[in-house]
Amino acid sequence: MQPGSILCVTLGGAATPVLEALIARGWDVTQAGDLVAAGRIQAHRHFKVGLLIVGTSLIVAEAAVEACVNASPGSEWICLCEAEALEHTGLRELVLGCFFDHQVLPVDLDELEMTLQHASQRALLRLRHDAAHRHAVDALGMVGQGPAITRLRQQIRKVAATDAPVLIGGESGSGKELAARAIHQCSHRSAGPFVAVNCGAISPNLIQSELFGHERGAFTGASSERRGLIEAANGGTIFLDEIGDLPVELQTNLLRFLQEKTINRVGAVRSLHVDVRVVAASHVDLAEAVAVGQFRDDLFYRLNVLSIEVAPLRRRMEDVPILAEYFFQRCAAKSRARVKGFSRQAVAAMLAHAWPGNVRELFNRVQRAVVMTDRRLIGPNDLGLAPVDNPVGMGLDAARTVAERDAIVLTLTRVGRNITHAARELGVSRMTLYRLMDKHSIALDAGPRPHVTPPWSAPTAPLQPLRPAPAGHPLDAMLGTPAAGAFHADWTGVDKPVGRA
Repeated sequence: MQPGSILCVTLGGAATPVLEALIARGWDVTQAGDLVAAGRIQAHRHFKVGLLIVGTSLIVAEAAVEACVNASPGSEWICLCEAEALEHTGLRELVLGCFFDHQVLPVDLDELEMTLQHASQRALLRLRHDAAHRHAVDALGMVGQGPAITRLRQQIRKVAATDAPVLIGGESGSGKELAARAIHQCSHRSAGPFVAVNCGAISPNLIQSELFGHERGAFTGASSERRGLIEAANGGTIFLDEIGDLPVELQTNLLRFLQEKTINRVGAVRSLHVDVRVVAASHVDLAEAVAVGQFRDDLFYRLNVLSIEVAPLRRRMEDVPILAEYFFQRCAAKSRARVKGFSRQAVAAMLAHAWPGNVRELFNRVQRAVVMTDRRLIGPNDLGLAPVDNPVGMGLDAARTVAERDAIVLTLTRVGRNITHAARELGVSRMTLYRLMDKHSIALDAGPRPHVTPPWSAPTAPLQPLRPAPAGHPLDAMLGTPAAGAFHADWTGVDKPVGRA
């Protein structure tokens, strides 16, 4: 490996012999006599490796040195100091938290040069890693590279080209509002306002006035006229989140707005024309809500012109490490913590988790870990996740298999082992659910067992055969007839996953 460039910050110690020796060996050394000079140099030039020479003690504040190190993201730093300097707690914490390595003066030049080469290689690897993650975050703010997020991006660009209403489906926390904002940003309305309304968070007594506005004197307390949220979105997009929670009596007014593009303020005698594109979202199945009379069918068909589905996180597990790293960078930039990233055990635990709270849960866990951890690398306990036994050598397929199994088990428990409801909630057909249950040896029997996430190295035992079913639905013969008890999940063979989640 050819010698590269080094920024050397000298804060005491025998710097001259070290620098002369490195220059003689072909290293391009740029020297800064203090932190101010180092800051000026860093503003104009990037170095893969930084070298801090201290001496017997640190003559400046640790926070100032930390700021200098953090001013050059992507660089790896090495500290050279006297043995006496390491007696100071502040310097030890600084070296452990911010530096790639350290050596005690006087140094062995061969060993120092090897350390510099390793640091340079690590800096290059970090640059490639950061570039890959920047590529994974597109202009729409959507993070991920898996097939689910790729398909969602394609659908967003298609529906953004029109003004037709869009209905977004997906579980809570999966990113429905982010998808709605992306539709707005891709459309010709991007220069107009984007107004988000949580239909379930507004009091039923106020929602009429909030959406459509009111005239002065329309009711007690209406001392002046007020524009509603729909009128405020004129020329742009209004996002009606959780529209399934909208009271039935207000669904009629919203239907008139969708048909006529006009609204009536509360207490008004004339209609107002508004130019607004409607994007709605719901975590419940609106078609099922229509069937039970909780949602107007004519409003549903007006909204369901263009529909897209935001996949839950358990169905895009390949994006979990990318999302976690993205959230980590955001949280670490706002924190003074010296944490550097995730341990391999933490990544394994995240890939084994079913993420019932979806992307929102992942962000909350990462944010908590960045604040609460005392270590350089975040571990499973910092994330509030159970460690996975023997994560070394765990493949992504194995993690997907465990996550898929957990999702099926949790859903079956939640819906009372109803295959139809479970299939609908998981977003698959009954046939697919039966196939997945057969693949994971999940049977329905009378013996209740709690849901647990198994270790990777489960004991090997023969799979329990599925019980034959009595006469009934032909597909039920694959699993047996549902009994009054809970289902049974057989975890054997977990270290030999089949297929992909």
